[in-house]
Amino acid sequence: MPAPDSTAVRTALWRALHVAVDEPPHVFADELGLRLAAPGDGWRDRDDMDIATAGRYRAGMVARARFVEDLVGEQAARGAGQYVVLGAGLDTFAQRRPEIAARLRVFEVDQPGPQAWKRARLDELGLGEPDWLHFVPVDFETTSWWDRLTAAGFDPEVPAVVASTGVSMYLTKEANAETLRRIAGFAPGSTVAMTFLLPAELLDEPERTRHRATASRAEAAGTPFVSSFAPAEILEMAREAGFRESVHVSGAELNARYFAGRADGLRVVPGEEFLVATAGAAARGTPAASS
Repeated sequence: MPAPDSTAVRTALWRALHVAVDEPPHVFADELGLRLAAPGDGWRDRDDMDIATAGRYRAGMVARARFVEDLVGEQAARGAGQYVVLGAGLDTFAQRRPEIAARLRVFEVDQPGPQAWKRARLDELGLGEPDWLHFVPVDFETTSWWDRLTAAGFDPEVPAVVASTGVSMYLTKEANAETLRRIAGFAPGSTVAMTFLLPAELLDEPERTRHRATASRAEAAGTPFVSSFAPAEILEMAREAGFRESVHVSGAELNARYFAGRADGLRVVPGEEFLVATAGAAARGTPAASS
């Protein structure tokens, strides 16, 4: 049974590392992903877990996870009844936040092999699968995620939140546009939060060099970056897809929300930002930071 890909494991470990090495208050507390990944006792000795050099990356992982869960909580309070996680990986929202998740139908969409592995690990840990959690296995290269989602019980007439983090860069611009068009047709008030990479030319030279190094590692791992977007470009894509309202949430805004006043200097690395778009009705805004 295929294990989760290296990106999903690394994301889970960076979340756990934030709790282990960064001073409180923690932006996002997720140690369950570490238990799922079960990397062994030496996981903190991995090159990509170096406390100093990995800090800029784990900050981005915890900020984007916190942003999405703030959004889900706010939209659930306003009547959203469904939450779709595209490319779910080792996401643990359903297990960590049952007080919110139990009020929703939660759909985790991911590749069949890694998803089956995750379900087996949940069983091994005694966590199980509540009735409101739906796993949607999809081979994104050959199968329509939309067909599989509706077959799993998703109701396009009920407002939903859709999260797509760390996915858009691996898809063509045409595939990203099609995903946005599909979500724009969901019930009025449905919201998508999608991360996207900035083109290297929009970054300062030190960050441009890091971006290129990260892209080279991704290509060497067999998961090359395919797409990047200037903010104006992705906002226009959302408009053309049919969204009524859309906003760009920058890394600087995430830093202001979640890392202001920290003595440890933890900050989001420039390069990955958010599109937040609302279907049908007027936008309900982006989530405010909570304590």
